[in-house]
Amino acid sequence: MARPSEFSINRFNMMKKRLLVYEAHHQPLLSQAAFARRLATHFLASVLFVGGSLLGGMAGYRYFEGMSWIDAFANASMILSGMGPLTQLETWGGKLFAGSYALYSGLAVIVAMSIILGPVVYRLLHRFHLQSHKED
Repeated sequence: MARPSEFSINRFNMMKKRLLVYEAHHQPLLSQAAFARRLATHFLASVLFVGGSLLGGMAGYRYFEGMSWIDAFANASMILSGMGPLTQLETWGGKLFAGSYALYSGLAVIVAMSIILGPVVYRLLHRFHLQSHKED
């Protein structure tokens, strides 16, 4: 079995440091400004994820049902928000896509909220850990 090169290991470690920027359990809490930047970054990631999901839904409605872009947007956004489709679906492929997209959308909302709330929950747990560490 081939060993990974030193370059690929260093590149992976650099990527890991950029993606997992949370402080360790022994480090102090982030400043308010740094925490606000972290929240903004996570919010942007969530918006990009939801936007990509919406574009995928629009493309699916456009391909399978032949809808105009605005009708595809309206149907995809309604399903993504949990409201249901606006128009009656006509094709077998469109109905299969809409059902699959609706199942995906339920999980996408959970993932988007997890991305946004992750830093808040981590900060609360980190604060509790630091407080319990000071008491020992």
